[in-house]
Amino acid sequence: MKTFLRPIFFCCIFFAINLMLVVAQNNKPDPMQLLTKVDSNEVFNSIQYTGKMVIEYQGKKFVKIFKAQSKGSNYSFVEFLNNEDKGTKYLKREGRLYVYSPDTESVMLISGHMLKESMMGSDMSYEDTIENEKLSVRYTPVLLGKEVLEDREAWILELSAKKKTESYPKQKMWIDVQTSDVLKTELYALSGAKLKEYKLLQVKVINGRRFPVEFEMKDLLRKGSRTILTMTDVVLDEPIADSVFSMGNLER
Repeated sequence: MKTFLRPIFFCCIFFAINLMLVVAQNNKPDPMQLLTKVDSNEVFNSIQYTGKMVIEYQGKKFVKIFKAQSKGSNYSFVEFLNNEDKGTKYLKREGRLYVYSPDTESVMLISGHMLKESMMGSDMSYEDTIENEKLSVRYTPVLLGKEVLEDREAWILELSAKKKTESYPKQKMWIDVQTSDVLKTELYALSGAKLKEYKLLQVKVINGRRFPVEFEMKDLLRKGSRTILTMTDVVLDEPIADSVFSMGNLER
């Protein structure tokens, strides 16, 4: 009788272990669905807000205040209000980025490698500040696993760019298991060198979506540097007049 029960016992154990593995596997999210959820929170039809950039670089602190308006991925308008930069304006229009300088009363086109340069001395490039395209369209995600990040469980995604033209060919992203907030992102060059780090500081629910309104960016190529961007008076997905994104508005 004992000899007969032993194989049944081990079969039950084997079945239970396999069942646990299947359940654990089924609990893992589809990486593309996870990235699509991130897009649904963060990618907008339009946005209007007041921004504050606190830039810390080599022991010094700089504060920039600006008004920003964007529509889709093709149109953005930013005007700086702080005394040192008052009247400086940026306009993204149909794939081109222009800057107006009140000192010279002239407009300059920013293109090519210049788009990767620091915007107003911050840790963000011009490309970083005007990007509003879906990650799920631009990258292929792979689920690496799950870990606890500052007391919050997070899925870890590795993103590989579909096109060679992406500024960051690879990204590593920590996404909150419960809320789908992007808690942290590491941005990499094609060589594998880590270029920048993003850290979420505050989220607000706006129009039913969880939208990041404060975050920290570090350019790892700049020693002793970080930028904290805070958005207030955020309005999402409301109509914005086309005239806002005109060359006339830039030069006014």
